[in-house]
Amino acid sequence: MLLGSLAVTAVGGPVIGQLTSGASPAGAAVQAPQLVWNPSPSSAGLRAFEGIEADRGGAHPDRKYVVVEDGDHYRFNIWKDDRDTTGGGDRQRTESKGMVQGGTALKMHDGETWTISYEMFMPASLHGTSKFTHIFQTKTPVDNGGPYVTLDLGRSGGKEVLRARAYANSGSPDIASTDLSPLRNKWITIEWTFTIGSAGKAAFTARGGTGSGAPVAVQGSMSNVRIPDQGDYVRPKWGIYRSVESASSDILDTYLLFRNYRAYRGT
Repeated sequence: MLLGSLAVTAVGGPVIGQLTSGASPAGAAVQAPQLVWNPSPSSAGLRAFEGIEADRGGAHPDRKYVVVEDGDHYRFNIWKDDRDTTGGGDRQRTESKGMVQGGTALKMHDGETWTISYEMFMPASLHGTSKFTHIFQTKTPVDNGGPYVTLDLGRSGGKEVLRARAYANSGSPDIASTDLSPLRNKWITIEWTFTIGSAGKAAFTARGGTGSGAPVAVQGSMSNVRIPDQGDYVRPKWGIYRSVESASSDILDTYLLFRNYRAYRGT
């Protein structure tokens, strides 16, 4: 697993860009994975992201939607009466978008391989829903294309499920899925690896704890995944973006916590 193999590098700081001695099939050198994003909530604050999307209609100016909490993690709040400006009142959104390092937005382009990892805390009040609930998305800014790959909280009857999905592929198939309930009320680790492109690749791992020794709750991978840069770039989004057309018992005031964001570029 890349997360485990690069753990020492991450503690010591970004890897100095280097090339392996091997070559790609096209004859080009292969770039070793390089840590390019590892923001500190206490120092970077919301400057770690390109922007925040919440209460875009300005209905609740007194509410704090995305904040740094306890100096070491980000808290994303959402209230059941929030409504986004898209969808005609059928959805709500509290999300961050993009990755910013040193004032520069990091951009994922066709042909590149990226690994993004983070730790996440989901409370009992954050439910799986019968309609969409995305807690991670990948999109393209130029045309608002996507979502391409998502992490969803779903529901089938009484069962709630964590689903990593190739959302832009036909049928939005699961890359990996597992029971949601054992992953709540504790810090867990999420890792994605993407190869960007119209026929790209995606791999997903969720660990039921933190650190490389935490048990794997679910993992999976898929080829021919649609993640194109559309001549622009692909950027990730974190937070809660959900339909309010699910059962009202599943649309509660709630929150989501994130910490230890890391992004590596290279194969």
